[in-house]
Amino acid sequence: MRALHSSLPPKRDLNPEWRQALQLLASSPRGTTEDMLVLGHGLSRDMLAMLVLAGLATVVTETPRPTGATAKVERMRITDAGKRALGG
Repeated sequence: MRALHSSLPPKRDLNPEWRQALQLLASSPRGTTEDMLVLGHGLSRDMLAMLVLAGLATVVTETPRPTGATAKVERMRITDAGKRALGG
């Protein structure tokens, strides 16, 4: 885990793509789907995976049952470390 944290870029050197993704996640309190980030905002799946591995984002699985049918929805959310990386 120490090696993972030591490989994070300093706040001032945060990759612009990472910064954009973290800002999008920060603006969505419930999180957003990976497809929305990839298809709607042009971010890469590999980069999103790196945010999760770096501890800046997390994936939360929800199981809503509005009509009795079971469906799993995975949402990406920013972590406290991600908020710190943005400076907030």
